Amino acid sequence: MKKVALFVMALAGMTAQAQTNLQVHYDFGEGREYVTTTLEMFKPDKWGNTFFFVDYNFNSTKYNHPSGSYMEIARCLKFWDGPISAHIEYNGGLGVVKDINFGYVINNAYLAGIDYGWNNADFSTTLNLKALYKNIAGKQHSVQFTGVWGHHFLDRKMSFTGFADFWLEDDAALNTSTVFITEPQLWYNFTENFSFGTEIEIASNFAGQEGLKVCPTLGVKWNF
Repeated sequence: MKKVALFVMALAGMTAQAQTNLQVHYDFGEGREYVTTTLEMFKPDKWGNTFFFVDYNFNSTKYNHPSGSYMEIARCLKFWDGPISAHIEYNGGLGVVKDINFGYVINNAYLAGIDYGWNNADFSTTLNLKALYKNIAGKQHSVQFTGVWGHHFLDRKMSFTGFADFWLEDDAALNTSTVFITEPQLWYNFTENFSFGTEIEIASNFAGQEGLKVCPTLGVKWNF
């Protein structure tokens, strides 16, 4: 399941206002080869910011019905000056196995911790670092470290954004206790609204896949 860049301050780099965008990606990863849509929103305010996204995969039956959905919603909150914010977050989802009448859930996860944010004067470069306590419902307590970056260049015609997550999660089937995922994105911005680009998901021991897996995409994005 795809996960887009949490709190990419680059989304707010153009302005200090709320940003909402829709992405449509075609995933070329081995065993995938399907379309994923992502709707995400970032909204800053005087007490911090709110971010959410919802993913849909489309590869169920020959008609490519929606086969999985995943959501994250999070809040950075502070009543003080400085780069440190309190952070709370929820993750969860569901899906169906392709061509089989069988459903599954993606375990609820609840996270809380701190966020350190940095940006240059014109918000063309941003960085967020997070240290989070993670409770995966029905499984275990854990810790997660997250980095999120954004960089606009060539007079904002190009945008390089992404995130990296590392957390602890015991998985007897995979014989592992660590999970890593990063999804760098590179966009060419034709206008302030329309972009074309790519995302590369690089993951280790993620979503039932043992070891390293690389899944490139091509996509378009519309900023509302």
